[in-house]
Amino acid sequence: MTRVLVLYFSRYGATADMAMQVARGVDAVEGAEAVIRTVPDVSAVCEKTAERIPTHGTLYATLDDLKHCDGLALGSPTHFGNMAAPLKYFLDGTTPIWFSGALAGKPAGVFTSTGSLHGGQESTLLSMMLPLLHHGMLLLGLPYTETALRETVSGGTPYGPSHLTERNAALTDHEKTLCRALGKRLAVTAKTLKAGMPI
Repeated sequence: MTRVLVLYFSRYGATADMAMQVARGVDAVEGAEAVIRTVPDVSAVCEKTAERIPTHGTLYATLDDLKHCDGLALGSPTHFGNMAAPLKYFLDGTTPIWFSGALAGKPAGVFTSTGSLHGGQESTLLSMMLPLLHHGMLLLGLPYTETALRETVSGGTPYGPSHLTERNAALTDHEKTLCRALGKRLAVTAKTLKAGMPI
């Protein structure tokens, strides 16, 4: 089975909704399964230790989740044009994975939600790509062959799916379609690479 890790941080639920749509795209590919994980929040006052298992919702990611995945979808809300601190904190702790090269050559994609139209969606997506490049991952975006990318009037970029949460808006049909498209693209690519077939 090809395992695609859908790893996200979400404070108010929009990024979590996107993660579930990405996972649906992964699960739509025969022989692939989505593994959904999140990261704990961090304290702005002092370092604190989160419980190993959250009291509710998605399980927290471990380095083993990264080590054993065949592909990765990384999601975060936009915080001043950058990924959220809890996700960055988790990624900063992945040095052992980097030393081992466990993610090198595996496909990855990114997604984000933003509270305002010009809130920095694309810069956030790019900020999430940087550590993935350092890990040697193969970055996948969304091609314009995805018609929803050309038709959307809300979220969606060639760098990865995005969502505009202004006025607590739910994901639009185009945004859902693009999330699922990324999941499917990651799963197909990961499956192909794992089988050793040329892309």
